[in-house]
Amino acid sequence: MKHTLAALLGATLLASPLAAQDKDLLIGSTSASSSHYGYFVAVGQLINENVEGLKASVVETGATLDNIRRMARGQIDLGLVTTNAVQHAVAGTNAFEGNPQDLRLLWVYTNAPQNVIVRADAGVDSLYDLADTRFNPGIKGGSTEATTEAVFKALGLVADYVRGSTTDIVGAIKDNRVAGYVKSGSGLKLDGSTMDIAVATDIKVLGLSPEQADKLRAEMPDISVVDIPLGAAEGIPAYSTWAFGVGVAAPSSMDEDTAYQIVAAIMADDSAQANAMASLKGADLAQMTLDYGTVQLHPGALRWFEEQGMEIPAKLKAD
Repeated sequence: MKHTLAALLGATLLASPLAAQDKDLLIGSTSASSSHYGYFVAVGQLINENVEGLKASVVETGATLDNIRRMARGQIDLGLVTTNAVQHAVAGTNAFEGNPQDLRLLWVYTNAPQNVIVRADAGVDSLYDLADTRFNPGIKGGSTEATTEAVFKALGLVADYVRGSTTDIVGAIKDNRVAGYVKSGSGLKLDGSTMDIAVATDIKVLGLSPEQADKLRAEMPDISVVDIPLGAAEGIPAYSTWAFGVGVAAPSSMDEDTAYQIVAAIMADDSAQANAMASLKGADLAQMTLDYGTVQLHPGALRWFEEQGMEIPAKLKAD
């Protein structure tokens, strides 16, 4: 009997490490050439170091729309989203017409100005001049692409769209096969891929005219119009453009405690995220989430915000 008990105890001890294995968590990000990808690598490290029982891995994807579809298929557990696209997804509008997605917001980490970048030698001086010009509206399948097309439609603009990944388009602009592209900024600065282009060729940014800005404010309430001050990059003057928030969402089926612990780890960090994305230095992610969020917070995230005693907009609370 003693031998039997010892054998059972030994088997239990051997099995316990397997039973205690961390749960794998897949995070959908964006193109590895984007500064946002580095941010998500930092997020994964924060989760691994601060949330017991989880093992996070970052997956390179086609950004927002791709991430939303992957979450619906159960291929990733959480991922990068833009505040306008996730609103459309939850409401079942635009790209998700008649197919609403069951997603909840975890946090917003930056406001993303959409910069219209062109080669300085392309002969393009305004957004109207893009007509018949080979131009990339944003990474294929991403929210930048979808939003650019919606903005161009609202403003009556046209271009000869060229589709592709950020890596492909950056190469094409350098080789003068494409005149330019639309790329999310890094806060109030131009993105790393844009700066890479600027090393090879002179660039300029095409801003909105006052009339175009007013039209977008009236007709597209799901985006913001922002004024970018002098200094987005060396030699770039101040300009106006459209913008949306960039954050992280997860299916509502994510365990509440898991969501709570992830958000708590992100909000407690004071260096890793800023080291990965310089524009986040000194940023108040909690307030940014409340300011730019467009869909309900995940119950776990909502619990964290309520514990901080913050005033939460009604649109971020459960119905």
